[in-house]
Amino acid sequence: MNKEVCELHPNAVWTNFEKLNEIPRGSKKEERVIAFMKSFGENLGLETKVDETGNVYIRKQASPGYENRKGIVLQSHLDMVHQKNSDSDFDFDTMGIQSHIDGDWVTAKGTTLGADNGMGVASIMTILADDSIEHGPIEAFLTIDEETGMTGAFGLKAGLLKGDILLNLDSEDEGELYIGCAGGIDTSVIDSYNETNVPDDHNALRVFVKGLKGGHSGMDVVLGRGNANKLLNRLLLILADKYEIGVSMLNGGSLRNAIPREAYATLLFKAGDEGAVKNTISEVEATFKTEFGKIEPELNIEVNATDLPSKRMPSDYLQKILWAINAAPNGVAAMSQDIPGLTETSTNMAMVRVENGKMEIYFLTRSSVDSRKEMVAQEIESTFKLMEVDTVEHDGGYPGWVPNPDSAILETMSKGYENLYGVVPKVMAIHAGLECGILGTNYPEMDMISFGPTIRNPHSPDEKVLIPTVGKFWDYLLDTLKNVPVKK
Repeated sequence: MNKEVCELHPNAVWTNFEKLNEIPRGSKKEERVIAFMKSFGENLGLETKVDETGNVYIRKQASPGYENRKGIVLQSHLDMVHQKNSDSDFDFDTMGIQSHIDGDWVTAKGTTLGADNGMGVASIMTILADDSIEHGPIEAFLTIDEETGMTGAFGLKAGLLKGDILLNLDSEDEGELYIGCAGGIDTSVIDSYNETNVPDDHNALRVFVKGLKGGHSGMDVVLGRGNANKLLNRLLLILADKYEIGVSMLNGGSLRNAIPREAYATLLFKAGDEGAVKNTISEVEATFKTEFGKIEPELNIEVNATDLPSKRMPSDYLQKILWAINAAPNGVAAMSQDIPGLTETSTNMAMVRVENGKMEIYFLTRSSVDSRKEMVAQEIESTFKLMEVDTVEHDGGYPGWVPNPDSAILETMSKGYENLYGVVPKVMAIHAGLECGILGTNYPEMDMISFGPTIRNPHSPDEKVLIPTVGKFWDYLLDTLKNVPVKK
């Protein structure tokens, strides 16, 4: 635990954040953090439950004099995205996150920080533990597996939550109140092929597209960052047009909800073409750097010698894969017609795995308009059906959260922020999958708002949280709890 981080304001929140970050809590591997939170609630003497899905529920009675206020559900997710730099030997399953202060930011050493959504969880822990905070009836609802399937939110049963208002502490721009979000759907493309022998007169190189920023596939998609899978595929298409090449392996990306930062391939070619092939790779690298300019300043293509494999994809199959990946949609598909600057629909070609006779390509499509989400998913399916793959599956779909500009808690929180800081908060929707849309299916009358401190580059090793905004977020949260309306 970093003592310097614990001493930041507010001390209790940062200390709880550091305690939380000592516990491995990757999506679908939340057993330890579930046990930690269960013990946390029980040790405070509070009503604590773990539901059959693995969500943790903790109830705290109202402060004296606040018993007649509307009930508040404080909601965050326990899991975090596990991403690390390729040169890091960090083991997420056994090691705690190593945070440090970098100017006005807290970040981690070569890994994701877990501020998404650890800052929300730490804030909830602090409220539960501090009896001096003024509030009405509180329920903490801490979900699992938000990042890879919204499993916890989907597993919530009707009747568990009693509150009137839900505060989702999972947004990443201080001073903004979110009242809507995008829905999503996963698409998986699976195929098989028969490998062929590699000719004896060929050489091999390992080609590695790297240095990209990556980031959140929803919120960062509008920034125009490079997708390593797409860039590697472009390079291979150019090489295939010039030389007789083969590929034994393609591998890029690691999570559906993260823009791929790195991708690599084992490239095969006639021995006499090596010099020309390397020159072409250098030319393509220069083209990519020109195209992305300041957006991706660290983009580079690394080329290394490697052993000649014995097998490769058939030439005609390789050509079909390269065409299909090139044609498949990726990035922003449409901007919102209602909210300036908001991405309405996008898709992320998140992972590509082609090796040993099997092809797997995984997408995550997001949209605040369900029909557009389905349309892009069908575009992906159509692209790969043209090459007659074995399977295209769509699953993991979840609904968006329809904005309610007439929300009563929105009015209360807007006035509260203006009173505290002298400015009106921005009221926004977000191009990401907040749990509010799913939770609202079983609790349609619950009034919901999402907000949080400023976090940058979530889902990447560059993730960081802006220190001054944590204090502002905390003070605002306490003010909101204190001023929750009386229940009629």
